[in-house]
Amino acid sequence: MEDVPELQPIDIVTQRLRDGAHESVSTSFRAYQRAEPKRRKELLRSMRSVADDRPDVLAPHVHELVPFLTDETRSVRLNAAKLFVALSRANPDTVIDDVDALAGRLADEEEFYYVRARSAEALGYIGADYPQDVATPDLLANLVIGLSFDEPEVREKLAKALAYIALGDPGRLRHRVADLAAHLDAEEELVRYHLCTALVAVGSEYPAALSDAVDALSTRLEDERPHVRGRAAEALGLVARTAPNGSPLSSERLATLAEESDEPFVTERARFATATGKNTAGDTDEIGSLGSIRERTDEIVDEITSPDHECPHCGAAVPENGSPLCPHCGGPY
Repeated sequence: MEDVPELQPIDIVTQRLRDGAHESVSTSFRAYQRAEPKRRKELLRSMRSVADDRPDVLAPHVHELVPFLTDETRSVRLNAAKLFVALSRANPDTVIDDVDALAGRLADEEEFYYVRARSAEALGYIGADYPQDVATPDLLANLVIGLSFDEPEVREKLAKALAYIALGDPGRLRHRVADLAAHLDAEEELVRYHLCTALVAVGSEYPAALSDAVDALSTRLEDERPHVRGRAAEALGLVARTAPNGSPLSSERLATLAEESDEPFVTERARFATATGKNTAGDTDEIGSLGSIRERTDEIVDEITSPDHECPHCGAAVPENGSPLCPHCGGPY
């Protein structure tokens, strides 16, 4: 009978991980694969804290965590996928050898949709640095097709993955512009934002490729969300630099946006779209460049997802479209 390694307390495993005791950590990871689901989840949550704080110490052991992605328990797989998101965001180098495992979770139509969503998110972070390894024809097809059929939570992560892949290599999506534009009217704000961002990334190097998205982008100038309006204006500004005589598209609406918007993110990009003269796209610090988009993308997503209101009774942040009762104090707002 095969010997079963002793199950060490998680705090001991974590300390040995930080101390660089690789053999002991590897043994513990194998032991936890046979532990009760509750213990497996506890390990993965602890490792996620390590990934947020010291991703470097987990680097030698990332491949040993892959089996948890196919665990028989759904909640364990979800915690594993969240861990791989944290690792991919912190240092894609550590996860590059396990792209196939994440792609397998995304492609599995029977998989729990939150696991698929997190797998897509991790692949997006990796794809920003290694688009040649992530953006295979099959994976891109899964991402694009899923925009039509998946759950809203999955669609948001699929769109995010597409945006990050475009930031890694705009050419990977230059022939998918029409597919992306077809979903710019998605109900979910984050889907609209990420797809507009992907189109700006493509347009930063291939502005003529955005010709198939002009109508859809022009409609987004009326979007209820400022970050979507701003990205749409930014994309149209890139198209304008390849249009005859440099004439801006949707010029009247863009001019109105530039003059009347009280949102700096929108105003700056509307002015960019109506400007004439030298194309500055490609300069790292300029609107319309890959560098400027990539630098602020996570920050903007945080702004989009942050609650817009405070409870008048206790001051806690509350969702804009949630229950009319504060989840913290129970008072109406």
